[in-house]
Amino acid sequence: MAENAGRKDTGEPSHLRLQRKRAIQDVEQTEILRGSKPGSRYGRRVRAGERHFERGEDEGTFRATARATAPRTGPQRVWRSTRRVLFGAPIASEEAEEQRLPKTKALAVFSSDALSSSAYATDEILLVLIAAGTGALTHSIEIALAIGVLLAIVTFSYRQTIKAYPSGGGAYIVARENLGDVPGLTAAAALSVDYILTVAVSIAAGVFAITSAVPEVRHLGVEIAVALVLVITLLNLRGLRESGTIFAIPTYLFIFAFAALLIAGFVRLGLDPGLKAPIPDALHPAGSQNLSWFIILRAFASGCAALTGVEAISNGIPAFKKPESKNASTTLMWMAIILGAFFIGMTILAHQLGVQHSDEVSAPAQIARTVFGHSPLFYAVQTATAAILILAANTSYADFPRLGSILARDRFLPHQFLFRGDRLAFSNGIVVLGAAAAMLLVIFEADVDRLIPLYAFGVFVSFTLSQSGMVMHWLRLREPGWQRSIVINFVGAVATAIVAVIVGGTKFDEGAWISMLAMFFLAVTFFAIYRHYMGVERRLAVPGGAILQTGTRQRQTVLVPVDEINRAVLRTVDYARTMSPNVTALHITDDVEAAQRLRDEWESTVLDVQLVIIDSPYRSFVAPVISYIDALDRSEPGQYVTVVLPEFRTAWPWQRFLHNQSARRLKNALLDRPNAVITEVPYHLGGDE
Repeated sequence: MAENAGRKDTGEPSHLRLQRKRAIQDVEQTEILRGSKPGSRYGRRVRAGERHFERGEDEGTFRATARATAPRTGPQRVWRSTRRVLFGAPIASEEAEEQRLPKTKALAVFSSDALSSSAYATDEILLVLIAAGTGALTHSIEIALAIGVLLAIVTFSYRQTIKAYPSGGGAYIVARENLGDVPGLTAAAALSVDYILTVAVSIAAGVFAITSAVPEVRHLGVEIAVALVLVITLLNLRGLRESGTIFAIPTYLFIFAFAALLIAGFVRLGLDPGLKAPIPDALHPAGSQNLSWFIILRAFASGCAALTGVEAISNGIPAFKKPESKNASTTLMWMAIILGAFFIGMTILAHQLGVQHSDEVSAPAQIARTVFGHSPLFYAVQTATAAILILAANTSYADFPRLGSILARDRFLPHQFLFRGDRLAFSNGIVVLGAAAAMLLVIFEADVDRLIPLYAFGVFVSFTLSQSGMVMHWLRLREPGWQRSIVINFVGAVATAIVAVIVGGTKFDEGAWISMLAMFFLAVTFFAIYRHYMGVERRLAVPGGAILQTGTRQRQTVLVPVDEINRAVLRTVDYARTMSPNVTALHITDDVEAAQRLRDEWESTVLDVQLVIIDSPYRSFVAPVISYIDALDRSEPGQYVTVVLPEFRTAWPWQRFLHNQSARRLKNALLDRPNAVITEVPYHLGGDE
């Protein structure tokens, strides 16, 4: 409906105003449009639901449409277009259900970490055993079988967790709810360290798989690793469902490729029992130590890296399609079966083929070369292995941001971790995870053997706390069938606690101490953030029954710092007069004659606002203003002093550095004063200035 043809042109393209009609709030938008004649304008009033807002279910509530959040300036539109290319179009909150994952995609998203560990866990066992000579390698099968039993225990234990916590039962939630804050935050710290290391180890192992097939790029390992972290971070910022679609293909290619490798390998061994892997050039030297229980335990601890990522599904239950708990439990079982078969099968095959640890060629690469030679199948296996290792980091990208949001909800992390981005992803958690992993890769030069000792300890600490929490859960509730459940979780808690001690003890001097220190630092940080937030809440709490009284306003003094008389200053003074009748303009100078000329011009231009001039012989601007405010406070303690500053808004970002510097310094100095209020009045400069 067109009306108000005679409305005065305000110079603004559009504005919103709130109007009360018959005690019902309504939002209207008035657009100033060009008329049919040159220079003419008319206003067109548009109902909220048509354009920027839709009426909510309750009276006085509205829903902002996509148009309401659309960019309004050229640079903003460019930034929006760039974001859409990189991350995709924004997704509305009500579409969150559509972003949930079916079991097939969930297996790719949450199991890639665990499945990929079968590509390097065997290597880590061989690396430790070779210290006692090649004869010690025969124990790799027994160690792999023991780890397989541990995998079964952990899997059945976490199925109980999924059953008891259908909305998500990560180690932090289970431990905090059943054991208290300290165990809960210890579990959260352990998981956080583990998620960061998962990204670093997975990427480093993926790069190792690439350089095993293409040795010419070995010297670019760190650069490739950091670039891959950046790519995966960007993909995850596009949202969970889209990243699940992207990552599902490499995951299933790896499953088929590894299964084909194991089947072909055992078939070749059946046909030729004497088949042996060729000895690589950079073979890790065999040691001469006596085989001891310490070496066996170290090899077991290294091989336990195969269990990292098993907990991811219980942490990510909310990401599954309904029924979440059933789908998560089924996915966990399939993941455990595939992982156990791959890890044990790879270890047996490596032993039968006489594979030894090499610093340049991974054990799976040696097996693939033995079975397939240099045929395309060898490169297919290496490509699939590199892809799953690189994309295994996606498990952490699915779980770490979710854990961060839960911690932020409970006030143990900054609130910024709580909010979702345009694509319903926890963007801040994703970015922090990527940055931390990239830093680790640079520090440790993307070397898997140097990163592995830091790994796994945090995983088993979180396993232990989670399963201990489940024991207390069943003891407290005593639901039907609780006796069976408590036995499963008790066995899981004891087994994982023993492994945590073994991993921590045998790997301490190799780097596990770094993980322990990081966990301690994170836990202390969580408590410090919580104390701060609780202190703020106490300070801001409103007593029960308190009512904001009307008509009991304190006196307010308004100050306007003035350097010269111009349009921006006059507009600022005009705005200040709407705030209080007690407005004072303040001019700081070291030139008395120029100040007197300013006073003469002021008195003829601004008739009702006093100009106070302060001579500053030491050429300081901020300190005299602060001292003047102190004097006002002493004359009338407790009064509000509002400092109104003109702010120049320039056409180009680089021009902003040419203005507002003194105002910015004054603003920073006033922010810590309890009764000082800073208000900025923007003045938009045109494009020609």
